[in-house]
Amino acid sequence: MMRMAYRNMIYKIRWLLVAQFLLLVPLTTSKVPAIIAFGDSYSDAGNNNAIPTLLKSNFKPYGRHFPGGHPTGRFCDGRLPPDFISEAFGLKPTIPAYLDPAYTIPDFATGVCFASSGTGYDNATSDVFNVIPMWKELEYYKDYQNKLRAYLGNEKANEILSEALYLLSLGTNDFLINYYIFPTRRSQFTIQEYEDFLVGLSGNFIRDLYNLGARKISLTGVPPLGCLPLERLTNILQHHDCNEKYNNVALEFNGKLTNLVRRLNKELRGITIVFADSYHSIDQMITRPSLYGFEEVGVACCSTGTFEISYLCSEHNPLTCSDANKYVFWDAFHPTEKTNRIVVDHYIDSLLVSFR
Repeated sequence: MMRMAYRNMIYKIRWLLVAQFLLLVPLTTSKVPAIIAFGDSYSDAGNNNAIPTLLKSNFKPYGRHFPGGHPTGRFCDGRLPPDFISEAFGLKPTIPAYLDPAYTIPDFATGVCFASSGTGYDNATSDVFNVIPMWKELEYYKDYQNKLRAYLGNEKANEILSEALYLLSLGTNDFLINYYIFPTRRSQFTIQEYEDFLVGLSGNFIRDLYNLGARKISLTGVPPLGCLPLERLTNILQHHDCNEKYNNVALEFNGKLTNLVRRLNKELRGITIVFADSYHSIDQMITRPSLYGFEEVGVACCSTGTFEISYLCSEHNPLTCSDANKYVFWDAFHPTEKTNRIVVDHYIDSLLVSFR
């Protein structure tokens, strides 16, 4: 009996040690060695700072909740979804912009951002604000590949490039800026045809990434377009409620992107693509704000919270809110850091399961 009790005690101690070991294993056991982001202002960490465009946010009050309290060029009071995703995978808490002169290839080895605020799938969208088109983001990525191989050697660099998680998030500017404001695309496409046109461009971009070695991709859809403060401001006939016409376009487009993900997962051997749904998480925050601690969903934190973006979002405006955590939106087009964190929390489990 004594011997059996002793064995049981040893058995329990061994399992206790194993359990403690498992609890101490950090998230860096992930097979994702780097986060690589493409897209628009929902991902841009400051690339627009380096190009001649009026669409910038490298001044206060932008960045007031970013580490260190300084503006970086992110259209937010703090961090963006790629930053939170990187942190969740056990990597660095912020992703640097490729065109930021403060960073070099050693900084980019575990994460880099090529996104440009104001861009879209459609090259004509990037022309509106003279920002970086998607084909140019891809050229920067090719340049990054060459620098990474020179820095780490071909074998190590190729391993990082194939195991990295690629984030793709855009489409909002294509609809709200390019299609609905300017007449050219509306004269060429119905809205459903334009959706199909953009989905085709998205598929081509993913195929280009695949041919360059990418195998793990997260494709984010568009948010509730009609609930952005700027769109609510102009929705006068519906008493500044969400524009359901735009929301229906967003839902239809996201459905087509989901179908694209299914097709490409079958078409491209060895690839894993996950659709990240930002629409429904933001919609929940707007329709049931108290569940998340929000008090204001119709207007943004900055200035009057209705139309201000970029230089119109001034630190000297006395109307800017003191507590951004009560607001779903930071400026008339972009979520607050708190909203970004909640959005990522809603789909990060699917990314961790798919790419660990």
